[in-house]
Amino acid sequence: MDFSLLRNIISRYCVGEENWVDSRTVYIGHKEPPPGAEAYIPQRYPDNRIVSSKYTFWNFIPKNLFEQFRRIANFYFLVIFLVQLIIDTPTSPVTSGLPLFFVITVTAIKQGYEDWLRHKADCSINECPVDVVQQGKVVRTQSHKLRVGDIVMVREDETFPCDLILLSSSRHDGTCYVTTTSLDGESSHKTYYAVPDTMAFRTEQETCYHLSLFDFCRPLGAENLLLRGATLKNTQRIYAVAVYTGMETKMALNYQSKSQKRSAVEKSMNAFLIVYLCILISKWSPDRDEPWYNHRTENERQRHVVIRAFTDFLAFMVLFNYIIPVSMYVTVEMQKFLGSYFITWDEEMFDEELGEGAQVNTSDLNEELGQVEYVFTDKTGTLTENNMEFIECCVDGNVYIPHAICNGQILSAASSIDMIDSSPGGYRRVSVFSMSKREKHSLDLFFRALCLCHTVQVKEEETVDGIKRGIHQGRPTSFYISSSPDEVALVEGMKSYFKKAGEFKLLHVLNFDSVRRRMSVIVKSSSGEYLLFCKGADSSIFPRVVSGKVEQVKARVEQNAVEGLRTLCVAYRRLSESEYEEACHHLTEAKLALQDREQRLAQAYDIIERDFVLLGATAVEDRLQEKAADTIESLHKAGMKVWVLTGDKMETAAATCYASKLFRRSTQILELTKKRTEEQSLHDVLFELNRTVLRQHCLDFGLIIDGATLSAVLKPNQEGAGHGNYREIFLEICRNCSAVLCCRMAPLQKAQIVKLIKASKEHPITLAIGDGANDVSMILEAHVGIGIMGKEGRQAARNSDYAIPKFKHLKKMLLVHGHYYYIRIAELVQYFFYKNVCFIFPQFLYQFFCGFSQQPLYDTAYLTLYNISFTSLPILLYSLVEQHVTVETLKREPSLYRDIAKNSLLRWPVFLYWTCLGVFDAVIFFFGAYFLFDNTTFTSNGQMFGNWTFGTLVFTVLVFTVTLKLALDTHHWTWINHFVIWGSLLFYVIFSLLWGGIIWPFLNYQRMYYVFMQMLSSGPAWLSIILLITVSLLPDVIKKVLCRAICPTATERAQVGLGTNSTVKLNL
Repeated sequence: MDFSLLRNIISRYCVGEENWVDSRTVYIGHKEPPPGAEAYIPQRYPDNRIVSSKYTFWNFIPKNLFEQFRRIANFYFLVIFLVQLIIDTPTSPVTSGLPLFFVITVTAIKQGYEDWLRHKADCSINECPVDVVQQGKVVRTQSHKLRVGDIVMVREDETFPCDLILLSSSRHDGTCYVTTTSLDGESSHKTYYAVPDTMAFRTEQETCYHLSLFDFCRPLGAENLLLRGATLKNTQRIYAVAVYTGMETKMALNYQSKSQKRSAVEKSMNAFLIVYLCILISKWSPDRDEPWYNHRTENERQRHVVIRAFTDFLAFMVLFNYIIPVSMYVTVEMQKFLGSYFITWDEEMFDEELGEGAQVNTSDLNEELGQVEYVFTDKTGTLTENNMEFIECCVDGNVYIPHAICNGQILSAASSIDMIDSSPGGYRRVSVFSMSKREKHSLDLFFRALCLCHTVQVKEEETVDGIKRGIHQGRPTSFYISSSPDEVALVEGMKSYFKKAGEFKLLHVLNFDSVRRRMSVIVKSSSGEYLLFCKGADSSIFPRVVSGKVEQVKARVEQNAVEGLRTLCVAYRRLSESEYEEACHHLTEAKLALQDREQRLAQAYDIIERDFVLLGATAVEDRLQEKAADTIESLHKAGMKVWVLTGDKMETAAATCYASKLFRRSTQILELTKKRTEEQSLHDVLFELNRTVLRQHCLDFGLIIDGATLSAVLKPNQEGAGHGNYREIFLEICRNCSAVLCCRMAPLQKAQIVKLIKASKEHPITLAIGDGANDVSMILEAHVGIGIMGKEGRQAARNSDYAIPKFKHLKKMLLVHGHYYYIRIAELVQYFFYKNVCFIFPQFLYQFFCGFSQQPLYDTAYLTLYNISFTSLPILLYSLVEQHVTVETLKREPSLYRDIAKNSLLRWPVFLYWTCLGVFDAVIFFFGAYFLFDNTTFTSNGQMFGNWTFGTLVFTVLVFTVTLKLALDTHHWTWINHFVIWGSLLFYVIFSLLWGGIIWPFLNYQRMYYVFMQMLSSGPAWLSIILLITVSLLPDVIKKVLCRAICPTATERAQVGLGTNSTVKLNL
């Protein structure tokens, strides 16, 4: 069998196309080549093992260490640790090695655990049982043992273990029905066809026997290919041959194309880190004078000048290296990982119907939820429910409303085929007995077309994505399944109002495709008459109609589209026997073509589908999701721009945008569509729209663009001078529009739009949300991707960073969780740099008083435990539970989101303020202690304080100040806040007492013995600690009071308002 055409089909949608050969020859059942055949070189194919894990047992340690030391901070501290081991440095290697070991170990455990989960998932997949046909018998084996060429038997509701070619089916027509939910997100049932030469084989014995006797050459297409991950439905069993296995399957190739996303906060952290690294390097000067106490001869000074300078440089690097907080990275990772559970635990984001809540697939982007500037959303299934309901039909210009509803009232005694005529003459009850013969005939043909022209199947109880269907009052009932929810709605409508359509024989199905945008069937009636029924989009049906009430139907279709209804037109054609035979000839010839098979089929369809008689049109409603309009309005108030990207027609999508309040009645709509560019050149239209938005910038503009015009705008090589800046002009127009609707969009174009906005000069943070497989590309492209657990399958939810049950939950996800996450992590990052400046700058000042001898100010234990134990837990807890305003306030006032937009809390002015505050506090610590103890350096027994007592005093003031600074910044107090903050201070005191109060046998020196207790026995020490803490905290308190009084932010005004309201409630 030659699979070259099949490979082209697959590679067109898969990454890594260049790695594949043009064709592959597969011998079914590993049959030997026939005698006299060309020289056959066996090809080596991979086994069916799926590997999604990063590590193995053998390479985990070296590979993980390599990845961790690619981080600048980790590599830097590794160098510092090695320097401490090699040369004589003022601090112990433990001071750098222990924090680094802690960070590396915690990160390795986290990544190892995540990879272990991936290994478990891989093993469960690779060890799944599979039925393989060998020598006429079915043998059960494990999935990873499958090889290319094996004949596989798959039963109903089983998943295909690899990419297969369908050989035969238990159905007599050689078809099978498949759901591709896990592959492309569609839970609808699709039809696939067996190879005609093998479709008659019903058993494993027949399959093996006949395939061993016959050779055949048959063109293959996508309708013969069963992809790994799809599930067999409504078919007892099939026999198929494995053609692509393991990491060569389409599913595996698609999963390999994901890219790593990085948040804006992480980029800011790296920038700040580089600044502090430069500050660290600048603290050393190679031209300094020799210390006064170092009485060396001139020859000794000149000897090895370069080496001495280099070692001094390294020694100072070691002494001041704590300005770069290595523990910040592990704290940030813990905050993201633990903080993500608050989304999962949120009961308001739990959906009773689905029985599921929000899911977090990527915790690295939590804070990015608070920085979104552009929201790109799908329409069907995202803004709407994707629950189609048959609303009306228009037959020969007369409009009929089902369910016997007139002006919102349900009419009684409606028979099964009674409809309501809502034509312009007024509403009136129409009975089948009162219709004219012509009306009856037209209505009968219209109903027959809807009953016959579809791909709907009947199915009993089944489970799709964990949701049971086909259960009514505890008993199984039949229900309809199809590749399109519109078809199900139409057939269900016809079931209620057209009980018997007669007997027809289905001869051919001309399947729907996105190019033709229509489908047809050829049937034969019991009287021997051949009929061709067709339904599709109005743009694909009207040009092929030769008779019928086109104008009346067209007017009704346009009116329904404006009201947001999904419309389809229905037409038919009677075929003579010769015309039918000619159609059969065209179809057979195209299906058997070895080359250009798809183009030949398209040409055959084009020849057959013409000269129609228009019967009418249908209207199906996809209702707006609950609170979708309120969510979009809140996002607008929060300063976000919302774009709707949909494949629907412009009128339908625009009506949905008005209903969802994306467009208001006061919005001035600008159109950039194919219809307008046909009247004017694209260049003129763009410049005209640009002039309009710039001249009238005070108005509220909304833009509508279609896929064809977007392709022209994004076309890389425009002809003519001055035509190369279409993208910039288009972006300028979009910046001045409050909302944008992109209709008739292909999935790839959705991703292109997101990429275009991401790459604009402002570099805004983008969010994409959708529920179907056609939204996966833009979800992966956006900074933050959110999938909705909708009715179009779970592929969008699986490929997203976050998944929510309904669109309305996006409001709380961004305005509450996103707001909190950003506030918390911004404070965490700035606080870490602040407390490390407070920590290391006194050490720098101390060098001026110790002759630059590299003498440390703090004890080794304090150097090691400062970031690990004394100050780590309070900021970690703050970053998990802090709420500067209440949840209700954030939901009630979406404009508070604007206060944190554009990374406002991690900008350079804020960073410089925190750094200067740290320098100020460090100066107060050091010189305050220095001057206060200048004349009071004796205890009550006359003993003098030493340098370790001085360093311990500075360190005590430091620990208390930075902890109390965090306490002052805390707005939301709970018992755990009190326990951690005051407990950390208590732990420091107890540790210092134990560290200096016991002679530890494992220490070579005991320089801290009795130092802390001696310091606390002095009254001036207590006074200086309290005074220095107060002076250090005072400027920040004064600054906050003045800012709140003079120019308060919206958040600060909300805090004051909340406090006032609380007081009133207490008084009441």
